[in-house]
Amino acid sequence: MMILGLVRWMQPVHGYDVRRELLSWSADKWANVQPGSIYHALRKLADEGLLRTVSVEQVGARPARTTYEVTAKGEDEFETLLRAQWWQLHEPPDPFVAAFSFLPAMPREEAAAALRNRANLLRAGVESTRASLDSDWVRTRKPVHVGWMFELWLARAEAEAAWCERIAERIESGVSYLPDGMERAEGWSGWSDGSR
Repeated sequence: MMILGLVRWMQPVHGYDVRRELLSWSADKWANVQPGSIYHALRKLADEGLLRTVSVEQVGARPARTTYEVTAKGEDEFETLLRAQWWQLHEPPDPFVAAFSFLPAMPREEAAAALRNRANLLRAGVESTRASLDSDWVRTRKPVHVGWMFELWLARAEAEAAWCERIAERIESGVSYLPDGMERAEGWSGWSDGSR
C-alpha cells in the first residue's frame, strides 16, 4: 500500500523519488518497506497492472530511470487497501509477546531486570520521538498528520513502558504465575514459578 500510495500521491514519479521519500519517513522502521525492495515492488506493481510506465530515461552509464503512474486498477486497489487498514484492526506480530509467553522459564530477578531495561529503552525512544515531534522538520516541513502519527507512537511507547514497570514490580513481589492449584493440573507440571 505504501509504494502504491506514494506513486499515486507523487505521480508521475520515478523509483528514486519514491525510495527517497520513504527513507525520509523512516518507513523501513514502521511500515515493513525495505529500501532495497522498492524497485522490485514498483516492477511487480507494473506487472500486475496497478502501475503504468510513463517513460524510461537513460542518462550516460547510470541505470535507466523509469517513471510510473497509477492505473485505474491501481487506484481501485489502493482505495481497497487504504480502507482495509483504516476500518479493521491488524495486530502486528510482536516477538516480545512470544518470549513473554514463556515468562516462567526466566528467573524472576532476570525477568524483572529485562522488563525494566525494556522500559528504559522505550523511554529513550519516547524522548527521541518527542524531539522529532518538536523539531522544525515535523512542524514546518511535514503534513500535520505526520505529527499525529508521532503522537500515536509516543502514546504506545509510554503505555508499554508503564506496563513493563508494573509487571516487573509484580514479578519481584513473588506473585504466583499460575492460579492456585493449576500447577498440579495436567500439562502444567513443567512450568516453574521463575524462582530457580
